[in-house]
Amino acid sequence: MKVEAPPSPKVRVSVGVTGHRQSHPGYAANADRIETVIGAIMTAIDTTAKNAPLLLGPDSLAPIRLHTLLVDGTDQVAANLANDREWEVISPLPFGENLNLAINAEPGNAGDARALLAGRPAEDDTVNRRVEAIRAISDQAHVFELADQDTKITDLYLAMLDQPDSFSRAQDFAHESAQRAFLAGRILIEQSDLLIAIWDGKSTANIGGAGHLVAAALELGSPVIWINPESPDDWKLLRVPESLANISNVDGIEDRDTGLNQIIATVICPDREEGLDQASKHQGLGTLLSAKWHDRSARLTHGYRRIEALFDNEKKPLRSLVQHYETPTDIAQGSGAKLLAEARNLKNADPEITDKIETVAMRNFGWADGISDRLSDHYRGGMIINFLLSSFAIVGGILYLPLVPAEQKWIFALFEFVLLIGIVVITFRGRKYRWHGRWFETRRVAEYFRHSPVLLMLGIARAPGRWPCGTETSWPEWYVRQALRGIGLPRTKVTADYLRSTLCALLDHHVVPQRDYHHKKARRLKHVHHRLDRFSEFLFGLAILSVATYLMLKGLSEVNLINADGVGKLSKTFTVLGVLFPTFGAAIAGIRYFGDFERFAAISEVTAEKLDAINDRSKLLLEAPDSEIDYSRVAALAQATDDIVVSEIENWQAVFGGKNITVPV
Repeated sequence: MKVEAPPSPKVRVSVGVTGHRQSHPGYAANADRIETVIGAIMTAIDTTAKNAPLLLGPDSLAPIRLHTLLVDGTDQVAANLANDREWEVISPLPFGENLNLAINAEPGNAGDARALLAGRPAEDDTVNRRVEAIRAISDQAHVFELADQDTKITDLYLAMLDQPDSFSRAQDFAHESAQRAFLAGRILIEQSDLLIAIWDGKSTANIGGAGHLVAAALELGSPVIWINPESPDDWKLLRVPESLANISNVDGIEDRDTGLNQIIATVICPDREEGLDQASKHQGLGTLLSAKWHDRSARLTHGYRRIEALFDNEKKPLRSLVQHYETPTDIAQGSGAKLLAEARNLKNADPEITDKIETVAMRNFGWADGISDRLSDHYRGGMIINFLLSSFAIVGGILYLPLVPAEQKWIFALFEFVLLIGIVVITFRGRKYRWHGRWFETRRVAEYFRHSPVLLMLGIARAPGRWPCGTETSWPEWYVRQALRGIGLPRTKVTADYLRSTLCALLDHHVVPQRDYHHKKARRLKHVHHRLDRFSEFLFGLAILSVATYLMLKGLSEVNLINADGVGKLSKTFTVLGVLFPTFGAAIAGIRYFGDFERFAAISEVTAEKLDAINDRSKLLLEAPDSEIDYSRVAALAQATDDIVVSEIENWQAVFGGKNITVPV
């Protein structure tokens, strides 16, 4: 049965927006002009997106997304402009939808607040108009509700309204609600390629406010379009946190327009990937999408794994090493079945996001994992064979000495020639078909997707500036980011029960299995390294022994203690042994150097220790009452795990990055 690559993701631009409320003096004074400027920026984004080259085909451009918290003023204006342009509007809310509505409608008393919380209209018509404005937008938006602390926030909110003269009550609510606003704002930043901010530029200290989110976005590497409400036409493009130190002197008008176009074009088509399509199976996206699927590994390419099997501490070193690759469509009923079942059984689970986890994240992981494993065997197995062939060629070239007359040396020379040609062919094919580069690229794709399901369930993404970047190509990160960005946020209400179940899934399906895998891998690779080391030393010792033995026999023959003719006949044999032992010893040492088993063991050891720490922290949190299991704590653990994944990839690439397939000389 022919196995096809999963469908390519749609390519999309995602924009976040934050800014002042309608009540802000600067905003109120220039509201119409601000709306016009936001609209002009959106039009520029639209135009650039439609004109950018598409790596995944002419129909691969998806509607642009706008992420907003739906607060009055900036957020609602931007949402309406987005709807007019048929953009998708996504809203990560800091509270459950009802509580969010009650807070942002700004009722003046506890009675109206309680009415709104109960789903009834307020007595104040102004409050009701605000409610209608929020509902008009939220009904058209995709909403992700952070409702896990709603009980606590509701109590603080009503206590503040019940005691309007109490500074402490107001402060308690302001502090907690600001933290929630920042959580939602961080999600908005992570899900967006750039942030549009209407901000007076005065302070970044107000947690969850526009200035604070601008600073957070820049720290996360996301570019920011800063619009000062007092002079909206003179908007600036900010790229780094240090620009806030001299914010009035950032970018001229020409630079900002060029910069915005460049940001959008790069989101759609990374600079280094422009012109690369799926036509080539060995470059760019073709590495993944045009690859041929194989159900199992090829025995001839098992050289590297056979070395591990021969020198590890497990039994049956000659056991079969054939790997059977799980097809992308089989994952839902195979290795991913339990995780998918848990995702579907979550309280308030979004069935659409679960389906996308299976069809996008898991299938892409399965495809990339199978392709990468086979490329790994070809590259690493090819180098092992090269090391061994070079040793056999050297020894085979001189083996005629004790066996046949010099006239028949050509037979052994032909044997040596064939082996040397074999090395050239393996090296040529490895370079032509980019075994090394394609393995690196597809492995990056697989590992990003491996960890993604739980992140998707939590609405967590890596901000654009926090993705790793390869030294020669960036398409793996771009491809995964587009695929995961296309899945987006769950349409769900996050509760403590939801978080508890998701945290368990993180432990059961990633942290614990990966920790155990790396512990086992570290132990195995340590054994392989030390045994290879001892074996190469043993062969070197045999070389010394063979030379010493010959010298001793020669010395004895010189003093007539043994027959000189017999020693003469053995001299050619000792010559072969004197070459054979150090040659194969050097080959084993070369294999040990190439495999870098000790450094890989150290990387796995560190990774396992980090994951073990995440496991301990997660268990502590799971023992806490529901009131203490909030989104920020669970998200922090998931993000820390994600950082460990990326760090391990970077360390692994640092070891093998410069070890291209080559002639072992």
